[in-house]
Amino acid sequence: GRAAEACVGQVVLPGDLLLLPAHYGEDAEGERLRLSTGAAPPGRLLCGPGLRRSGAGLLVTKCGLLRHRPAGPGAYWVDSQQKRYVPVKGDHVIGIVTAKAGDVFKLDVGGSEPASLSYLAFEGATKRNRPNVQVGDLIYGQFLVANKDMEPEMVCIDSSGKSSGMGIIGQDGFLFKVSLGLIRKLLAPKCEIIQELSQLYPFELVLGMNGRIWVKAKTVQQTLIIVNILEACEYMTAEQRRQALAKLPGN
Repeated sequence: GRAAEACVGQVVLPGDLLLLPAHYGEDAEGERLRLSTGAAPPGRLLCGPGLRRSGAGLLVTKCGLLRHRPAGPGAYWVDSQQKRYVPVKGDHVIGIVTAKAGDVFKLDVGGSEPASLSYLAFEGATKRNRPNVQVGDLIYGQFLVANKDMEPEMVCIDSSGKSSGMGIIGQDGFLFKVSLGLIRKLLAPKCEIIQELSQLYPFELVLGMNGRIWVKAKTVQQTLIIVNILEACEYMTAEQRRQALAKLPGN
């Protein structure tokens, strides 16, 4: 194996073993409690997408660039151009209603199987006051259940029963798909791409961790311009993106 710190920013391949610094401890699960011995407790490590704990190190499970966040609890993950989504509990995603099965809606979320959504999983929904959900509607929600042994289950309310922005997305607008790596970049706090676009046109934007983006501006032309910029920014540098924005009408 190689030291994880020395591989940050480099391409890693499935099967590579990355060794961790000693202060992260040697617990494979990273959660085992230890009796106090007077020494400082070992640091905690968050294992992100593309990695799996293996003894005293990390086992790479997909190809990409190794990234590291030293702040707070340390975090390692693999930044790749993956487009196939695997449901994860707590992820906020955009689903497409494909069928109604009794009191449950079936949604296409881009995974290997459809997700289920109960009609009671909306704010204020009751047996008499059912949400008006039709086949083909777009739903923004989060996974309540997501594991390899059970069908994914979505809800459109948080722990306090509030929608918190989740629910049915408007009929207008444009839905398109990008890589999962770009979604994580756009969801980062103070994302430069979002800040630059907000100065261009007023628009509405919904980002799903399953690689789907819904956008709506005042006109169809403005909507398509924003869509083209978001699709292209994955392969452009910051300077190339600013030059492209400067050439748009009105700038």
